[in-house]
Amino acid sequence: MSAEKLNLLDVADKKIRTLHLSWVAFFITFVVWFNHAPLLAFMKEAFDLSGQQLKALMILNIAMTIPARILIGILVDKFGPRIIYSGLLMASGLLCTAFALAETYEQLALFRFLMGFTGAGFVIGIRLVSEWFPAKTVGLAEGIYGGWGNFGSAAAAMTLPTLALMFGGDDGWRMALLCTGAVAFVYGIFFYKFARNTPKGSTYFKPKKSGGLEVSSRKDFYFLLAMNIPMYIALGVLTWKLGPDNLKLLAGSTCTMLYVGLLALFAFQTQQIYKVNKDLWDKEVPEMQRYKFKQVAVLDWAYFVTFGSELAVVSMLPLFFMDTFSLDAVQAGLLASGFAFMNLAARPGGGWLSDKFGRKKTLSILIAGLAVGYLVLSQINSGWWIALAVIATMACSFFVQAGEGAVFAMVPLIQRRMTGQIAGMAGAYGNVGGVTFLTVLSFVDASTFFMVIAGAAAVCFFFVQFLEEPEGHMAEVMEDGSVQLIQVN
Repeated sequence: MSAEKLNLLDVADKKIRTLHLSWVAFFITFVVWFNHAPLLAFMKEAFDLSGQQLKALMILNIAMTIPARILIGILVDKFGPRIIYSGLLMASGLLCTAFALAETYEQLALFRFLMGFTGAGFVIGIRLVSEWFPAKTVGLAEGIYGGWGNFGSAAAAMTLPTLALMFGGDDGWRMALLCTGAVAFVYGIFFYKFARNTPKGSTYFKPKKSGGLEVSSRKDFYFLLAMNIPMYIALGVLTWKLGPDNLKLLAGSTCTMLYVGLLALFAFQTQQIYKVNKDLWDKEVPEMQRYKFKQVAVLDWAYFVTFGSELAVVSMLPLFFMDTFSLDAVQAGLLASGFAFMNLAARPGGGWLSDKFGRKKTLSILIAGLAVGYLVLSQINSGWWIALAVIATMACSFFVQAGEGAVFAMVPLIQRRMTGQIAGMAGAYGNVGGVTFLTVLSFVDASTFFMVIAGAAAVCFFFVQFLEEPEGHMAEVMEDGSVQLIQVN
């Protein structure tokens, strides 16, 4: 066999190894991020928690992830996936340990809030996988990364209660949490040793400036600022949910301080975005280096309805089955788990379809299917056969998670050097969707809740028609100022 063929085989082997290193890292972050959910009953008994306090822990778990995904996206583009993923895994292990050893509810709440950073790990692997796989197969690779990694939340639900019981005693749940933290910390070291940012000889493209997303025109600058507003609204809603009018975890004065802080943070982020893009007022971006921010905005809203609805539905589906069909908690949990199980095949499937049949066409079909799926779920009632309800749920779940795969099949093809930031923004919008739909659920019944998601998907379908299929080349600026063209189709 020739040296050239041996070299190609070596690259292919390292490419697959990198994919496995990445999805396992993502899987572990999701186990750690959602390790509290299946153990809430143990915590409730240990700390004598009220229902309101348990709801507060679930909200706190999501809150930090919205800004964290933006920040992690900036860091991964600047420093590379290897060091950022390793650092995040090790930090998550330490935070998880602190959460497991908490002695008061206040400590539980604080460390659950900080562990929201763990949920930002997803963004890092999107950039890493895109560096190792060409455009024609990146959709499938990103789908495998996202789908198999996202299964970590379901794995936590299936294994941690049993692990807690195996340890036994009043602190069995603490030992289960400590195990997940230890695995995250050790894997962080392992990942740093074996992962590499790019194949040997390839360039890791970085943004020209750090602190905010680069755009190509003044119109896109204002468009970017407008797209940041929903993320701050979502954080404001979370603050309101924790305040004296709802869960009563925060005092009114504390909420006011947080609202002011969010305004200050928005002003600071705006200043940073202007700092990165101020040259737009003096000169035009060269034609070959431009991209259209509307591409990012459409993908953000697509992830809002796909992953956002998944976050919300996974949270309410067991209770929905319990109330609708008069099931016990175990039966309802098992039936509802089908929604999460679909991740293993549906998300890679969405990526593969996107590679095979085109980015825009695939996403359009999947968003349309999602809308129809949620309309069907809105019609489920006690008169349905349970088996039919489960089939309808899993069919809807396919379109939801395949849609997620299709979104991130396109994200790396917009602007390579800013893939982390673009993925971070899309990922944050997924959490914004979760907050939005869960807030809607707090005011309406389940049927209306499903119809609202279907309506949001219909609006998103309209937005998707403004996507432009990536084709030809995209230009990347080298560190020496030269320009290299990257094939995107």
